[in-house]
Amino acid sequence: MGCSSHGKLRKTRKVKVGRFSIGGSSPVSVQSMCNTDTRDLKATVDQIRRLEEAGCEIIRVAVPDMEAASNLGRIKRAISIPLVADIHFDWRLAIESVRQGVDKVRINPGNIGDRDKVKEVVGVCRSAGIPIRIGVNAGSLKALKDKPRPAWKPFDWARQMVKEALDEVRTLERLNFRDIVVSLKADDIERTVMANTLFASKSDIPLHLGVTEAGSFLAGTVKSSLGIGLLLTRGIGDTVRVSLTEDPAMQVRAAYEILKSLGLRLYGPDLVSCPTCGRCQVNVGKVIHELEDRIYSDRNLLKQSEGMKIAVMGCVVNGPGEARSADFGVAGGKGRGIWIEKGKQIKVVKESEWVNEVIRKIRSAK
Repeated sequence: MGCSSHGKLRKTRKVKVGRFSIGGSSPVSVQSMCNTDTRDLKATVDQIRRLEEAGCEIIRVAVPDMEAASNLGRIKRAISIPLVADIHFDWRLAIESVRQGVDKVRINPGNIGDRDKVKEVVGVCRSAGIPIRIGVNAGSLKALKDKPRPAWKPFDWARQMVKEALDEVRTLERLNFRDIVVSLKADDIERTVMANTLFASKSDIPLHLGVTEAGSFLAGTVKSSLGIGLLLTRGIGDTVRVSLTEDPAMQVRAAYEILKSLGLRLYGPDLVSCPTCGRCQVNVGKVIHELEDRIYSDRNLLKQSEGMKIAVMGCVVNGPGEARSADFGVAGGKGRGIWIEKGKQIKVVKESEWVNEVIRKIRSAK
């Protein structure tokens, strides 16, 4: 997908992940994670290909055991985007994942093991020329091991998250390894924003943003939008993953909508539609949902509509004005609407033809 100039304030080192770069002057990239069993080759490859179509740029898969790790090479050869191995508990899985040709390894310092094991992982990653993401989650801090939940305030949590991330960074950098990305995630906005802001003040390492375990589509998208958005508006963040208990394709779409709303990436059109009221005599909801289904399921339409502002309005109160400020759109009446392009009223279109008219206009515009 296209991108716009984002004028990022925070300067970071650049880290290569396959054909993409994270940090430096690179656009904020969009990631997701498969929810398939990595040992199931067909299911995992099919899902990744669908995510590629949705615009996912970097994909992560769980590696729970050696059988899953040994499948990564075949997965990698069947897809086009960079593949990241998500490793917990067993450093040997990271080593096998690198041998299989992954583009990045994610480790959690809270559970990966002692420094000798980390040193082995660093060695194989350096030899392969691939980066490591240090993923710190509030729920798996080393400080919590075999201890009851501490009575910490949010900043105490954030400070501990940053401490554990920086401890791991120092371990890697003492081994002369600098291709590092860090993520600091909690399941709430406050700790996530605090931790990332604090880390950004102390390091030039690129940050992978996300609010972890954010929830279902509506609640999780709201929480993620606020947390990720607050950081991005401060110039903090180089790649994002929206963690939703949903189809991973919706995670990708939510991530792009966040970036699009901040002017950081292009992703399909800006669809403006009214919430409707008692004056409305057309089914705006049906029209806008059908438009979204048509556009976001067709990569060509998605690409052709990038940067367009399209209005679908329900009545004569705000409809004509909103449609005039869009590239094109329709303002509803009773079962029909006024078609407006570049501020000019062109014709009257039946409600049943609104969707097709918008699609035709997108296809003919570029």
